[in-house]
Amino acid sequence: MATVACPYCYHRINQSRLHFQCTGFGIPGRDPCIKQADKDRENLTGYTTDVFPTFAVESRRLTSPRRAPCPHCGGVSGVRACPVCHTPLTASFAESSSPLIGMVGGKGAGKTVYLTVLNHELRHNVRRRFAADIRLTGDQQGGAGSPQAWLDGFERTLFTEKTLLGGTEPAADGRQVPVVLEWRQPQRRLGRETYGTTVLSFYDAAGEDLTSQERVHTQSYLGVADGLILLLDPWQLPGARDHIDVPANVVGESEPPLSVLSRITELLRATSGTRSRSKIATPLAVVFAKIDALFPRLGEGHPLRNTPAAHACYDDQAGNDAHEHVRSLLYEFDADDIDTHLRSNYKRFRYFAVSALGASPDYAGGRVDSHGVVPFRVDEPLLWLLSLFGVIEKSRS
Repeated sequence: MATVACPYCYHRINQSRLHFQCTGFGIPGRDPCIKQADKDRENLTGYTTDVFPTFAVESRRLTSPRRAPCPHCGGVSGVRACPVCHTPLTASFAESSSPLIGMVGGKGAGKTVYLTVLNHELRHNVRRRFAADIRLTGDQQGGAGSPQAWLDGFERTLFTEKTLLGGTEPAADGRQVPVVLEWRQPQRRLGRETYGTTVLSFYDAAGEDLTSQERVHTQSYLGVADGLILLLDPWQLPGARDHIDVPANVVGESEPPLSVLSRITELLRATSGTRSRSKIATPLAVVFAKIDALFPRLGEGHPLRNTPAAHACYDDQAGNDAHEHVRSLLYEFDADDIDTHLRSNYKRFRYFAVSALGASPDYAGGRVDSHGVVPFRVDEPLLWLLSLFGVIEKSRS
């Protein structure tokens, strides 16, 4: 029975029937396995480096064994892998709660910058807040090779060099390499301290991949996502442009947020089999990015400019307050059709207002603000979703 989505290929798999990857160390008397191309992995994930073979294990047990001998070389391996794409999985994947978090948005919504800053926040600040071990995992990250290469290519550009990132290239054949993290934190159960592990997979789809219904349907991860973070550009709201001081060439002529949202809704209905008279069950975090451009319009004392206290939980009351204030802005900016669409099609959704950079950059010079990157509430959409899945606690302050 398929129970969870693979964080690399987005196929639903059975955690109790995972495959294993050979380590290349055979037993005496047998030739060791050698690395070779894995066409299944290449076709499904784009990973082209030669790897040791994967193999299935016949077992009558209800759970996957922790170790198994390779049928070719006899060497025992504890490296479990996805049975579909053959990508190695973390040691705790078979026993973990692993919600797949998808991230989508139209062209110009700032997805790559948001994803880069969110990952930085998770591994530097959020991990301390929750006493959690949060780390990048896997052979590739965001198409840049190793986890360190991804950090060097994106985080260093923003945080050290203070240079703006370029846009995300459209996916080749509907494929893009995700950014995968493992979240491991202590939990108290029945008076004992245990550890819960969650694997998070973020997919940075280019805005061009969401400009037509055909392209949206190539993004298979949307159909298996347990929760979605949808980034919308507040600059594209009908009544917002008169209130932002951003160069016209930067604002651009992107597709209206409602058009992208409508296509995603159609895909979710099709992949989940949700009937027209029912609402979609996938929880949706609707994130208005680059909200710093509207700070002058909001004023110093506006609630959306406040930051909730950083406790080891998701502050549900503060989140609901922000949700209502964003809803009010939609009506002020003649964008209440977004709210109507969401209320008519989704069982659970929540609005968020965030700024990955914290201040408007120098667009002409391609530089972030002189004070550097100062993230504003970027972690809240993810924490809300994790609280729904029971990964973290929810508090009503």
